[in-house]
Amino acid sequence: MKLYTSNKGVFPDDWKIVKLGSLCDLQNGYAFKSTDYVDSSNTLSCRMSNIRPDGEFDLDYHPKFLPDPYADKYQQFLLKDNDVIIAMTDMATEPKILGVPTVVSTKGRNVLLNQRVGKLVIKDKDSIFFPYLKRVLGTNRAKQHYLRFAGGGVQINLSKEDLLSLEIPLPPLEEQRRIAAILDKADGVRRKRKEAIRLTEELLRSTFLEMFGDPVTNPKGWRKISLGELLAEPLQNGAYFPKERYVEAPDGVEMVHMSDAFYNFVERGQLKRVQVTSEESEKYKLIPNDVLIARRSLNYEGSAKPCLISEADQPLIFESSLIRVRLNAEVIDSFFFFSYMLEPRARSAYVFPNVTKSTISGINQAGLRRISVLVPPMSNQKKYRDIYKKILGTQSNYQKDYENIDNLFNSLLQRAFRGEL
Repeated sequence: MKLYTSNKGVFPDDWKIVKLGSLCDLQNGYAFKSTDYVDSSNTLSCRMSNIRPDGEFDLDYHPKFLPDPYADKYQQFLLKDNDVIIAMTDMATEPKILGVPTVVSTKGRNVLLNQRVGKLVIKDKDSIFFPYLKRVLGTNRAKQHYLRFAGGGVQINLSKEDLLSLEIPLPPLEEQRRIAAILDKADGVRRKRKEAIRLTEELLRSTFLEMFGDPVTNPKGWRKISLGELLAEPLQNGAYFPKERYVEAPDGVEMVHMSDAFYNFVERGQLKRVQVTSEESEKYKLIPNDVLIARRSLNYEGSAKPCLISEADQPLIFESSLIRVRLNAEVIDSFFFFSYMLEPRARSAYVFPNVTKSTISGINQAGLRRISVLVPPMSNQKKYRDIYKKILGTQSNYQKDYENIDNLFNSLLQRAFRGEL
């Protein structure tokens, strides 16, 4: 299946279309057991969650430590700086990192390759320039190729052969370098805007901790109440509709899927739409200040991730991988609760004990109701909400800028791999 074509009908004469397997080999990781992990060490397991959706490598994202002697015991799985790894598993319906390559940065630590993460080994460095290869593998076209292997299951599990079957355009080495340099420069602008967004998120977290204290030690002595006692209405799982019910705009009603809830707030206007009855619309409707909770995740740490619903003038419903939380606004503010559910120490102490840990980790309604929530006075919560909204306004402007830059970058990316730069 050839995924790359040129608007001109043909590539430049000196370009080729080759399979990834002709350029690279793939080393699989080791299946470390849960009993292997320790509280702290200088040796970490490189898991799928360390590959972020934007292709960044983040070793400090929910780190898992292994005994330091494992660096020698499993030396064949030891990664080094600038090694290239790629995710081999993802959710079939909401893929985030499938086939996404990233460059390892060990920061002086021992990093061991875990299962379902593959290490790409370039066979001939005179044939392929890695920064170019990384850009090719990060395209939507590459992702669409890998989605062919879903097989109808909940997960996509790529084999070595699946990963290496991708066809890519291969210009001469100097042209690869030129294309990579252009794309790297353009990506630099995009990353600066993304860093600004990250800094506003850090500001929000530090504001939360300053106002309410450490949620584990609770130095301010706030009341601790189970979520089940803070609800205005019972928890509600989302709807499942067969593909025949999905329609194109302007028909139907917008529906939030797991991928739409990934970035804390739902972006309206581009959501999938479904035909629903009035009873279904009422049962699954979302209103401002509702909070959606992710029922499942491939990564344990991604379970029970919250998403806050904003003001809108059009109906909105949600699908079955999410749970709706509608809070008693006289006792707890949705912005406070949303931030609480994102706070790492609160998640470790109060959320994760209620998450089932398996291949696909998740939380059900009973587990969600059991979560302990610290509840400060409403006046404190409202003050935090006002600060949050001000910071959110700045972040929203940054986000719009980022999306515009991202669209331009993706357009440039498509032209690059059609030989049109």
